Amino acid sequence: MTLFASRRERRLWLWVLVVMVAIYATLGLAQRLAETLEERGLLDFTVGLFLLCMLLVGLTILTQGLRVRPGGAEVAVFIGVATAYLLVLTRMTIPTERSHLIEYSIVGVLIHEALTERRSQGRRVPLPPMLAVLATVALGALDEGIQWLLPNRVFDPVDILFNTLAGTMAVAGSVALTWARRWTMLRRLGLK
Repeated sequence: MTLFASRRERRLWLWVLVVMVAIYATLGLAQRLAETLEERGLLDFTVGLFLLCMLLVGLTILTQGLRVRPGGAEVAVFIGVATAYLLVLTRMTIPTERSHLIEYSIVGVLIHEALTERRSQGRRVPLPPMLAVLATVALGALDEGIQWLLPNRVFDPVDILFNTLAGTMAVAGSVALTWARRWTMLRRLGLK
């Protein structure tokens, strides 16, 4: 038996690895970058960059949750998910909190998709959404553990909560979009 159930699952896990390596590799740099941007008054510029990143998160959720032309229910769910993200983001005042939301939303969606793909290929995967959130939380806790070991960083349990929120929101958004897609398909086929 091979480790991965399909090529798609392998690709998704590879992307999880790439994103996590990028997150962990920039731990020492991120704090200095934020301080430099603040000193030079460039934090406003980062708002535009942040919005671009949020667009990428939305596209990640959208492309993973939808594979056909969206119906009205799917569009409504997507607008609801986007609104929830915007409401959370407007409450976050620290740029690093926002980065956690972006980073771990992507991680959560990728893990969820990998687990869902594995299950669709006949492998036993109980409760892929819950496992995806738990794995995302574990990776976020590892992130904080690494920061505790770095001389210029500190362990912040609040960041683990932001990672949990990000993973939960992203997985819930993906699950909701997938549900809306199935509901729309059943309606089109006259089964609902």
